Amino acid sequence: MRGIVSNARCVLFDFDGPVCHLFAARPAESVARRLRDHIEAIGASQLLTDELRATPDPQVVLLGVAAQRPGAAVVRRVEAALTSEEIAAAGTARPTPHAAALIAALTARGRQVAVATNNSPLAVEHYLTRHSLAGYFGGRIHGRTHDTSLLKPHPDTLLRALASTRTPPEHAVMIGDSPTDCLAARAADVAFLGYAPTPAAAARLKDAGAPLVVRSLDEILTALITATRG
Repeated sequence: MRGIVSNARCVLFDFDGPVCHLFAARPAESVARRLRDHIEAIGASQLLTDELRATPDPQVVLLGVAAQRPGAAVVRRVEAALTSEEIAAAGTARPTPHAAALIAALTARGRQVAVATNNSPLAVEHYLTRHSLAGYFGGRIHGRTHDTSLLKPHPDTLLRALASTRTPPEHAVMIGDSPTDCLAARAADVAFLGYAPTPAAAARLKDAGAPLVVRSLDEILTALITATRG
């Protein structure tokens, strides 16, 4: 890990997980339920398959609706509803331990930081501003657009982050907590560090091919400090 960190000119963070726990106070299950209520309210209940009615993941609801190609207007309304929910959740999100310290340490040592996420960039901006972290990122926040086909595991957000930092893939590393993060990093030819605070999460990342998984961001922070001293 020390070599990966020392080689990186830019570190790309997934948002929900590595930076904060977005739905700590507003559970994802309740967000998914309200998203389904919204879909019914706009007269699109036929899009709610049994799987979408059962899932606790609002991202799955959005992607499941979009996959049925109901028309751009419907997808935009569902995505806008999810964005509103994420912005509200960002106001009560719980910081991930050591995330702020790692972001500050990376910047102090000349690394650029950026966000590559499937969440709304507006929610990310709200959280970073609220926690006095926005200045570290300098607007390099790359998140969900209206085109849901570009969500991870598609590498779009990572490629935009690399472009905004003018960083070649071989000098970047992504910190993510999901198999889709790992797959997107691989597609973008970016090194990947998995963050998994539980054994189950670590197993999912390893099954996706993550070469290195840490339980705490403090491990990455320690590697950064050690690499700098070395």
